[in-house]
Amino acid sequence: MPNILDTLDVIENLSSIYENDRAFAVLKDFERVIDELGLYVYDNWEEGELAAGPEIDRHWVKCSFMWPRKRMPDPEGGKRLLDYDCKIQYEKSNIIKPRQIKKPGDIRPGTKKGKLDKVPVWIVHITMPKKLIISIFGGDVETIDLPDNEAQGAVGAPAPAGGAMPPPIAPPAAPTGGAPIGGAAPTGGAAPAPGAV
Repeated sequence: MPNILDTLDVIENLSSIYENDRAFAVLKDFERVIDELGLYVYDNWEEGELAAGPEIDRHWVKCSFMWPRKRMPDPEGGKRLLDYDCKIQYEKSNIIKPRQIKKPGDIRPGTKKGKLDKVPVWIVHITMPKKLIISIFGGDVETIDLPDNEAQGAVGAPAPAGGAMPPPIAPPAAPTGGAPIGGAAPTGGAAPAPGAV
């Protein structure tokens, strides 16, 4: 991730998530794990904004969140994630945001738009194992196909929880011998041949 974020890049990432149902489902499951592990109890964790992701690899899902530099999330919350095999990195960065126009000096020369300012932020990269997302409420990560699987035409049908395949359903058995379905058993032991009197 670059040292300076652009607000436009963050907006494009969010719009691509809303256009992709699978990425949106994975992001909701990612947030559900953070909620279930109790991170929102720690200071400022609830105020984070998505900066990038979700990036889905074979065994990992990575999301990056940002906070204002003065409102750093409590590192004790990050330690809690380490107990569940998550990887977490803190990074100081800046985001470029347009200035709110309050006086003529706030306008970019030759435009009617506000000047661009560097706003200092904290970026927290959280890399979470897929097995953790799946184990908490059976998340939708199972349905995400990797790019090489999609090229082979693999179908991303959700598997049952626990990874086991459901038993196949047996077809109904055809009636053999015995009484016909709509009436009584024929007399004389054998049914007459069609067309016989």
